[in-house]
Amino acid sequence: MNIVKKGLFFFAESFNGKFLNSSFELISYCRKINSENQKKITAVAIGEKFTDEELQKLLHYGTDNIIIAQHENLTNFNGECYSEVLTAMCRKYKPDIFLASATPDGRTLFPYTAMQLNCGLTADCTDLKIEETSGDLLQTRPAIGGNIMATIKTSGNKPQMATVRPNSIEKPDLDKKRKGYTVNFDTESLKLISGITLKDFFPDEEKSCVTKSQIVVAVGRGIKKPDNLPLIYKFAEKINAAVGATREVVDRGWMDYSHQIGLSGKTITPKLYIGIGISGAIQHLAGMQTAKNIIAVNSDPNANIFNIANVGIIGDLFEVLPTLTKEINRKNEL
Repeated sequence: MNIVKKGLFFFAESFNGKFLNSSFELISYCRKINSENQKKITAVAIGEKFTDEELQKLLHYGTDNIIIAQHENLTNFNGECYSEVLTAMCRKYKPDIFLASATPDGRTLFPYTAMQLNCGLTADCTDLKIEETSGDLLQTRPAIGGNIMATIKTSGNKPQMATVRPNSIEKPDLDKKRKGYTVNFDTESLKLISGITLKDFFPDEEKSCVTKSQIVVAVGRGIKKPDNLPLIYKFAEKINAAVGATREVVDRGWMDYSHQIGLSGKTITPKLYIGIGISGAIQHLAGMQTAKNIIAVNSDPNANIFNIANVGIIGDLFEVLPTLTKEINRKNEL
């Protein structure tokens, strides 16, 4: 079977043979820019071995084709080896658009590959769409320290490459009736050799990671000083939430970087986001505006965050939080 050439390709990132959630999110982006279904969506899976069950997930979530590159030297991510595979694939199948998630692996792999292919790349995109007149990919990303959003075209050479922030869109609905085609890519002729050797791996064991929690309580400079953080943590514990922060809170040293939400931090899509003492700078909003439900607590009625909030509470957080906590305790006792 000759797999469909051109179209929309995406890098299906995996770990230990399992595809990451961000890989399925990329299918949503492909569907979004392919609203008229004019192009096929092709996943590129690179590793040592994938089970049929795992590959079927890509099809069930909306992929039309899967190109599989398997080799013992591809067991662990390696920018040089993976780029050798992607470069060869692009030269053979000539995709129009190639996407990856802006994870550490995607941010390493795609610039290296774009250089090999002499094509453009826009990193850390927050939105993608197709220009009607030219068919070019319009890639929106923050610029000038997050103060503006720039839309970029890289139409000189193909593929048009972009990385998109993980957790910035919902993955598609699962449809186990969907079918598609898979093809094994020949890796024997490639030079899968690198000067980089993996020595060890330490998993992230943080239990309350803001990217994994379904409820996130985020704080801004409205908390005034770090001595007030225990009030936030006490409230978050009551509702089983992870605690996040704006860049300013992190820059002041009140919380560490792992809590930062925004363009220069993490992107989150929880079921519930509660912003406390946060004004709503573009830098922060870009990291949380896809939350399903947004509650904002701020004493300034003109705070920008109220423009995207489902529920806005105008008031002093030091009066609002104790009241909310008391009400939660009362509900729990019923």
